[in-house]
Amino acid sequence: MALLEIQELCHNFGGLKAISDFSLTVTAGELVGLIGPNGAGKTTVFNLITGVYHPDGGHLYFAGQDITTWPSYRIMARGMGRTFQNIRLFKDLSALDNVRVGAFAQCSYSLRQTLFRTPGFKRQEAQMTDRAHQLLARFKLSRYALTPARHLPYGEQRRLEIARALISNPKLLLLDEPAAGMNQAEIGVLITLLRELRQEFDLTILLIEHHMGVVMDLCQRVQVLDFGETIFTGSPLEAQHHPAVLEAYLGKDGEPDEI
Repeated sequence: MALLEIQELCHNFGGLKAISDFSLTVTAGELVGLIGPNGAGKTTVFNLITGVYHPDGGHLYFAGQDITTWPSYRIMARGMGRTFQNIRLFKDLSALDNVRVGAFAQCSYSLRQTLFRTPGFKRQEAQMTDRAHQLLARFKLSRYALTPARHLPYGEQRRLEIARALISNPKLLLLDEPAAGMNQAEIGVLITLLRELRQEFDLTILLIEHHMGVVMDLCQRVQVLDFGETIFTGSPLEAQHHPAVLEAYLGKDGEPDEI
C-alpha cells in the first residue's frame, strides 16, 4: 500500500524551475533514497512534502489523503517526521526540551488548560516528558538530558534531532543527509541505528544522502534527481553504473561539475 504518493510535482522560484514533473511512490515499510548532485532539488522536494513550500503543480498524497495544500503542522500531526540537512535544534534548550518540542503536534490541551495548568494539561505534559526520557535513553543521550543542545558533540546532535522527530510517532520519517559531517565510525553507528529504528518503530523512511556507503547499505531503491528532473529510478547498485547518473555526478568529461 502506498504511504506517500507524489504525482507530477512542479515548483518554481521566480523564473527558475526547481522541480519538474516529479513523481514518486513510497510503500509502507520501504526505505527509499532520493539522491543527486548538489543543487538537484532534493531538499526542495522534502520542503514540498512537508508543507514548507506549496507546489505550483501536481499532487501529494499521504496515508490516503491529499495533502498538497496542507500547512506543515497539519502534515506533521498526520504522521510525518523530519530532520534537516543543517541541524535545527534549539541550541539553548536542553536535550530533553528539544525532544519534548517535537510532540507539539500531538498535544490536545487548549490555551485555557495551559494557562490554568489543569489536570488534563499536567497529565499530557507528564506523558510527553516520560516519552522524551525514553527516547533519550534509546539514543544513549540520557546523560545530556539537562545539557543545552549546543554543548552536545556533533554526532549526538544528529541523533538528538532524530529522537525529536520520533516523539510524535511518525509513520514516515524524512531524513535529510543524516550522515553529513560524520566520521566513518559515526556513520557505521548511524547505519546500524537506522536499521534498528526502522524495525522498532515500524517506520517508512525517505532518505537524502550524499554518502554512497549509507545509500548502498540502507536503501532498497533510489530515485536520482538532476536539475529538478528524475533521471533514474532503480536499485543503488544499478544507479552507480547508470550513464545518466555518472554524467550528473561527474560531468561529461569525467570531472566533477560545479553545481
